[in-house]
Amino acid sequence: MKRFFYILILMIACFNANAQRVYLKNQTTFDDKRLHFGFTLGINTSDFSIAHYNVMSDNPVFMESTNDLDLKYQNDTSVIRADIAHITPGFTVGMVMNLRLNEDFDLRFLPGMSFAERNLTYNIPVQDVNADFTKTESYSIKSTFLDFPLLIKYKARRMNNQRPYMIGGISSRVDISKTGQEDLVRLKARNPSIEAGLGWDTYLQFFRLSTEFKFSFGLRNILDTGPLETQPQVYTGALSSLKSNMFTLSFHFE
Repeated sequence: MKRFFYILILMIACFNANAQRVYLKNQTTFDDKRLHFGFTLGINTSDFSIAHYNVMSDNPVFMESTNDLDLKYQNDTSVIRADIAHITPGFTVGMVMNLRLNEDFDLRFLPGMSFAERNLTYNIPVQDVNADFTKTESYSIKSTFLDFPLLIKYKARRMNNQRPYMIGGISSRVDISKTGQEDLVRLKARNPSIEAGLGWDTYLQFFRLSTEFKFSFGLRNILDTGPLETQPQVYTGALSSLKSNMFTLSFHFE
């Protein structure tokens, strides 16, 4: 994440330097509109906050499994760990609905769709029945999210054609990528979250372009029960909690 902070600081420094010069102002009445619309494009990276059981015997549900692979790890010394080995970029697209509250604050609703992927790497071989028990090092979780963020935007004073801002609020994210297969690691579909970020408005001749960095922190443990029948339970049973986080770099066209 340090790389993103360095990029953000550099962009702010460049915009601030340009803002000291005198420009012909564009879209001078844009911020006076009570309601306006737009669309957004972005790239995202997703991550998990992972909590584990100390040893597998601490999970009573796992200890009831009769799967042959699970029986191998049902003792007091089995320590199974999972982690996100690398970050995979995703894509976000959506709409912008902006309601002006006063000179400094806007209420924004940005419904959209995000495509994301997380790769859980375990310290034991991963054997998925949906992949004919082929042994791999990681398990890929691909998700398609419907996003419903409701955010408050605080705007600083406009500097020529530039205006920095902060944004924060709540969001409901729904994973619609469920299939009929029994997933190796099952996740709950709904994920409420808190969102916060920084952005920069640039007023161009015909529209306003906003560059925005935003973090989304999941509030709910989205780890679901199971699998109970077809899949080994050890990969889910090792985890006591999974919370989904997302970083998004967005470009809003309004």
